[in-house]
Amino acid sequence: MDIESDGGFITFEGIEGCGKSTQAKMLYEHLIETGYGVVHTREPGATAIGRVLRETLLSTEFAGMDPRSELLLFAASRAQHVAEVLRPSLGDGKIIICDRYVDSTIAYQAYGRGLPVAEARRISDWASGGLMPDLTLLLDLPVEQALGRLSPDDLDRIELADIDFHRRVREGFRELAEFYPERFRVLDATQPAKAIHMQVIAAVNSFLDAII
Repeated sequence: MDIESDGGFITFEGIEGCGKSTQAKMLYEHLIETGYGVVHTREPGATAIGRVLRETLLSTEFAGMDPRSELLLFAASRAQHVAEVLRPSLGDGKIIICDRYVDSTIAYQAYGRGLPVAEARRISDWASGGLMPDLTLLLDLPVEQALGRLSPDDLDRIELADIDFHRRVREGFRELAEFYPERFRVLDATQPAKAIHMQVIAAVNSFLDAII
């Protein structure tokens, strides 16, 4: 039987190669074993519409995509994700673990691509209906180290961006963490995966203790 809760929304954020997807999966498995009702999801790609948009957004065929188009496609995917997955799951009292969310839009499309932060935030808020995470786990590490983890023969459109873009994205995430300290927990992603996992569990347990 699942442990009863009022639901909770946890997101993992970070630059390409930071290990957030691995940590999200490890946390999901841990919470399932513990007895929580958990939904493991991601952006983009958690819905049928999201999967089509993800393929478009990451395809190297569209290397010339305008940053505004990129932002709006991410927003469209998020609107469907919120309507189809996130709000219903929270309504059922589930713990949501989401690999990327609104903070990625601000870091990538505003800081990275140079779009106005206020506009990126306004569009993201509209697409999400104002739904924000309760806890955001930011895996932080130097860009050179993160990109070195990626397979050079299998890079997507965003991973192929120049190193200065990825540096701006990292700085965006770090500034967001400073701006929202009540929500963010910054973890040193240069550590071994098991050590990071233990810190993730500690942060999540503290959060769950407050909502159970």
